[in-house]
Amino acid sequence: MLRYLPIFLFALLYAAATFAWHLTPLVGAAYLAMSVACFIAYALDKSAARKGERRTPESTLLMLGLIGGWPGAVLAQQWLRHKTVKQPFRQMFWCTIAVNVGAFLWLARFA
Repeated sequence: MLRYLPIFLFALLYAAATFAWHLTPLVGAAYLAMSVACFIAYALDKSAARKGERRTPESTLLMLGLIGGWPGAVLAQQWLRHKTVKQPFRQMFWCTIAVNVGAFLWLARFA
């Protein structure tokens, strides 16, 4: 359950921001769409890794997470057991989550 804590906490933060600052439902739809796209990108990369084929660059996976797909990436990492060991990637991944959540809060409040 602890693995999914970031998604749960963000859902609470999103709900609070929606209540406080009247966010449009399009913000949630964008996060959902990006999460699905990011999950698919992780799944395709995992499949390519198993087959020894050309892989998705880590920078692409990180960028998808940065622009809002990180909840899907968290799910993909857990469900597909992909990108969970390599520490430099994991550190950058958590940095992209922090930047995304910070940008979300700033935009939700001031945009």
